[in-house]
Amino acid sequence: MIGSLFVFMNTKRVGDVIVLFLSFSMGIMISISIFDLIPSSILNIISSYGLYYGIIISILIFLLGYLTIDMINKLININNNLYRIGILSMISLMIHNFPEGILVFMSAYSNFKLGIKMCISIMLHNIPEGISISLPIYYSGKSRGEALKMTLLSSIAEPLGALLSFLFFRRGVPTAGIMLFVSGLMISLSINDIYKELIQYNNKKYMIIGLIISISLSLLLFG
Repeated sequence: MIGSLFVFMNTKRVGDVIVLFLSFSMGIMISISIFDLIPSSILNIISSYGLYYGIIISILIFLLGYLTIDMINKLININNNLYRIGILSMISLMIHNFPEGILVFMSAYSNFKLGIKMCISIMLHNIPEGISISLPIYYSGKSRGEALKMTLLSSIAEPLGALLSFLFFRRGVPTAGIMLFVSGLMISLSINDIYKELIQYNNKKYMIIGLIISISLSLLLFG
């Protein structure tokens, strides 16, 4: 929810703020996928199914995630581009946060020090995730309350994942497929929705700044 507090920032340069934070969100989503979710998920799937079947399964899961965004786009039928991006971000990150809750719980359950490290790392990268949901919703013309509500709805998925792990999955649960599916969601959202919205503002300066900051932050967290 910390990221959603940016909706209380007052500025007259709304266009610049939208470009900066949308490009930041796009960079975060792509970087998390490339530097963290995709490589770790593929390695886990290959270790379970072997090289040949592991690669095929990984490609299919990623493509399923990538194509799912297009299906969701057709289902929600929202004409306001910024609001649609915020809702799609909320759905993608809700699916993303659920297994993260499982991962933190399982890590802490097996090794408390590892759990603390996982908790801090995930906590830090959840801040820009809050930005990617709340800012597009708020600047689409919705209220701050609506933006905060949608961000909260997404964030609840993480403690829910931990709670279900406590109740049912203490012996372990396969999360590699879910994470790979989510990476497909986030890359599709970034390329097919966020980037298309960004180029309409014709503001390369703030887009580049947002991308540089987000990629640098991602390298710091996952490099």
